[in-house]
Amino acid sequence: MSNSNLVTTLAARLRAAEASRNTIVPVRGEIAPDDMTTAYAVQQANVDLRVANGERIVGRKIGLTSLAVQRQLGVDQPDFGALFASMAYGDGEPIPLSQLIQPKVEAEIALVLERDLTHDRHTFVDIINASAYALAAIEVVDSRIANWDIRFVDTVADNASSARFVVGSRPVPLSRIDLTACAMELSRDGEVLSRGNGAACLGNPLNAAVWLADRMAQLGTPLRAGDVVLTGALGPMVAVTEAGTFTAQIEGLGSVRATFTA
Repeated sequence: MSNSNLVTTLAARLRAAEASRNTIVPVRGEIAPDDMTTAYAVQQANVDLRVANGERIVGRKIGLTSLAVQRQLGVDQPDFGALFASMAYGDGEPIPLSQLIQPKVEAEIALVLERDLTHDRHTFVDIINASAYALAAIEVVDSRIANWDIRFVDTVADNASSARFVVGSRPVPLSRIDLTACAMELSRDGEVLSRGNGAACLGNPLNAAVWLADRMAQLGTPLRAGDVVLTGALGPMVAVTEAGTFTAQIEGLGSVRATFTA
């Protein structure tokens, strides 16, 4: 099978899995483990189709920002996926479990940009100057790959295992938050299920944002004013097995709730 046919075939397979709420076998059986180019081409094929069908890209998510997870998947860098307006939910707004397959939640810091990031190489100062504010966020990740049996090319092809996201309603300038030391607790019904801090995200969420800004500029699709950037998990992800509300509390950013309904 030619590479273009392979990309088309795998993209259609992942789309069908998401639409039917069924999982598929890992795509790494058909994409070489180190073939990042083909994996991103599969992701982009589905992104392009969603845009052609009228969906709006509102930002990007950064995945694999935990060094432990990178070692587990045998890679030395994060990955990224596209965020669409259709994925965005308000704080506490019901998220139907019937639309998801095997969801998990993770607490993150979201950056909202007020300037474009178009340099070949960005710095911390570039990101700080371009960021209007930060928000507490919960990303709902989901995998179209059976049993979350993923490696790097599997999650990349699957839009970095993106599904939904919720941001809080308390915008905070970066000058008022310690992005490294800020503590995070993710709880359900008062029970803390995940703890961490900003340093869990590549040492500092700005490290992840710099990586993404560079990568997107290199690809000719730079981050733009108004974009939401989910910078990566601040602690272990938690499986969502039934209806209920998860609350992420991030020091300096307040809280945000992801509420799932049966």
